[in-house]
Amino acid sequence: MTMDGLALAAFIILLCVMFYFQMTSPTFLLVSLEIPTVTTLLRGQFNYYFLTLSIAAAIGALALFVAGRPLIALEAAMIAAFAMFARRWFVRHMDAELHARDSGDTGAVRRLRRLHWAGMAIHAIPLAALLCSTRYLEILGP
Repeated sequence: MTMDGLALAAFIILLCVMFYFQMTSPTFLLVSLEIPTVTTLLRGQFNYYFLTLSIAAAIGALALFVAGRPLIALEAAMIAAFAMFARRWFVRHMDAELHARDSGDTGAVRRLRRLHWAGMAIHAIPLAALLCSTRYLEILGP
């Protein structure tokens, strides 16, 4: 595989991981977060998505650096760091709200919904940054 092919493959894999979350996350807006099974799935989605994103972004950063794309490699490394931080933060806050909901706090469901919206909005920032960096990839042509 050529270096350009390696860079393009790393970039596409990272985009696929990010698009997966972008497509699946809004489905939880259609169901009630009072149902324990739904919130377990939502928590799992955030947990495993950010874990997968951090691994894919770290590997992508390494591949992009090896392929001679240091700026996009730095961006991928920053996405990996963001994903590691976001995973800890979101899972901790979701666990706290789930515990509050299970303890009878009626406002916990509303806070869970806000947390879900915040997760989708915050995820859009690195996705937009990655999409805007396609012009720096220099593989796609002039």
